[in-house]
Amino acid sequence: MKKNVSAVLIAMAAAMVFASPAYALDHEIVILHTNDTHCGIEENIGFSGLSWYKKEVQKETPYVALVDAGDAIQGAPVGTLSEGEYLIQIMNQAGYDFAIPGNHEFDYGMDRFLSLYGQLDCGYYSCNFVNLPSGKNVFKAYKMVQYDDVKVAYIGVSTPESITKSTPKYFQDEKGNYIYGFCEDNTGEALYNRVQTTIDKVKAEGADYVVLVGHLGKDGVTERWSSEALIENTSGADVLIDGHSHEAYTETISDKDGNPVLLAQTGTKFKNIGKITITPEGQIEAELISNVAAADADMDAKIAGIKAQYEESLKTVLGHTDVDLTDKNPATGERAVRNSETNLGDLCADAYRTLTGADIGIMNGGGIRAGIKTGDITYEDALTVYPYGNMVCMVRVSGQQIKDALELGASLYPKESGGFIHPSGMTYTIDSSVPSSVQVDEKRNFVGVAGEYRVKDIMVGGEPLDTEKMYTVASHNYWLKSGGDGMSMLAKGELLLDEVMVDVDTITTYVNEYLGGTVGAEYANPKGQGRITIK
Repeated sequence: MKKNVSAVLIAMAAAMVFASPAYALDHEIVILHTNDTHCGIEENIGFSGLSWYKKEVQKETPYVALVDAGDAIQGAPVGTLSEGEYLIQIMNQAGYDFAIPGNHEFDYGMDRFLSLYGQLDCGYYSCNFVNLPSGKNVFKAYKMVQYDDVKVAYIGVSTPESITKSTPKYFQDEKGNYIYGFCEDNTGEALYNRVQTTIDKVKAEGADYVVLVGHLGKDGVTERWSSEALIENTSGADVLIDGHSHEAYTETISDKDGNPVLLAQTGTKFKNIGKITITPEGQIEAELISNVAAADADMDAKIAGIKAQYEESLKTVLGHTDVDLTDKNPATGERAVRNSETNLGDLCADAYRTLTGADIGIMNGGGIRAGIKTGDITYEDALTVYPYGNMVCMVRVSGQQIKDALELGASLYPKESGGFIHPSGMTYTIDSSVPSSVQVDEKRNFVGVAGEYRVKDIMVGGEPLDTEKMYTVASHNYWLKSGGDGMSMLAKGELLLDEVMVDVDTITTYVNEYLGGTVGAEYANPKGQGRITIK
């Protein structure tokens, strides 16, 4: 018989065919998949729609698997207030069969994540999340499931970006030595080899189909660790269910041996449900489900019970805004804070600088997770902007270190970067005609700049930046203590203020104590105040 791979969005695309051994299968195998739901429990399709759809599919075939490709437990107050536990309860209610850790599964600390691993009924899987002292996998690498005579191997693959896209210290011991890793190196070979070894192992154990479940992504990620690069440098997989870059796609990519591999990702926050179907004839089809017809009463009851435990406190009014504070491009509605200035980015950076008295305040675009609409600012609004629970810090660093940080933040422009810097007390220009020559180590930490800087005309307090001068910089512990997003130069600064306030309180304290309780006309322009110029 044949395996056929076809990517389907609305209408089925032309099938691609490659040979496979014959075996018996009396029903379709359906793999439903999610990724980057980021606590969007009731957004778009939501968990209720997912649960209803899963039950409908189960009426047609007994062979249904539900898998998640990471970043499920962080991103909104329901996750922050429970440190992920409420999301684990909801995932258990949905009946996940396989899940992998995305980078944000680690945001509550390693001890907390390992505790949540024990609470998730299906557990977490990852072939490349490794305990470095022993060299052993932290979790099981794969799960083999048999449907009739057909064996399907599900292999977990975590992004090596996890170390810098979560908090680096969570992967270190008390002396700063890394004790956890993700097979990261400067070539990608360590990741490819680990995945290939796992594919070979499950094939030897009789797997008829190999489904990689990866939190890797395509756009705006480290190229050598992208889903496309992994497929092109390995062989033997049939499907790669993807996550991390918040994109929606179904397509085929040729592997190392020229065989087609189906690649699929659903976007973020339940904009779609992914559906992979293996037919009795051996054809593999993919589609994205963007609408479902009904909700699941059991899931609705579960979510209502969880919401009742925390919802009242979220309604507390903490301030007011006369303008929309946005994280998006007002013309397109697309996310903007990771590659351009916005008024919310300005406000966040202003709060850091003003509350600490620093020369400069900086905010990472990746740390701003939502906007705030005109009207009252509630505790829920503030937590939705800042779901991480980072702490305010201030360091003293040189002008050169500041320049290097700006250069790293602008290195991917015009692509998105979570390390894109929103400044306060400082302005700068990005010359996009200058190619980035930022150098990073195998863990994506900043090393240096090999050529011309694309960041220019840096002004601090109305004066040109002096690379020899020392400045005080306020931000959060993720950057200033842990060197998150690769900002190792900032973590080398002299720590002056150490975790003096949780980030969610900076917005409301700044609005009430310095803006008279209301965000007004000074922040009216959604594109910000002209602090970042793009050439």
